[in-house]
Amino acid sequence: MKYLCLVYCNEEKLHSLPESPEDAECLACAEMLSNDGYMLGGEALEPVRTATTVRVRNSKLSITDGPFAETKEQLAGFYLIEARDLNEAIQVASKIPPARVGSIEVRPVRELTPHA
Repeated sequence: MKYLCLVYCNEEKLHSLPESPEDAECLACAEMLSNDGYMLGGEALEPVRTATTVRVRNSKLSITDGPFAETKEQLAGFYLIEARDLNEAIQVASKIPPARVGSIEVRPVRELTPHA
């Protein structure tokens, strides 16, 4: 089953704490997960200040700079993994380095099926 591991952290603290992971450690983790057959994809994201939020209400397009809501933690990246079940996905997520300074949200991926 596919799981999306969403990496959340306070952007201001992400690289300033002693336990903060370096990019090289995150790349090594991704390589290890790939070698172990878990990693399907993943990327780090640019800072939240570069985000654009798009909404359509009553057929009208609305575009705003930044995220939808102000939060203490921002989405910093994601890992798409394959695991047997939620317990295994949690074990995999616990190895993602930013878990030390933020959090990893583990969510099952719902496969979209076209209507016949």
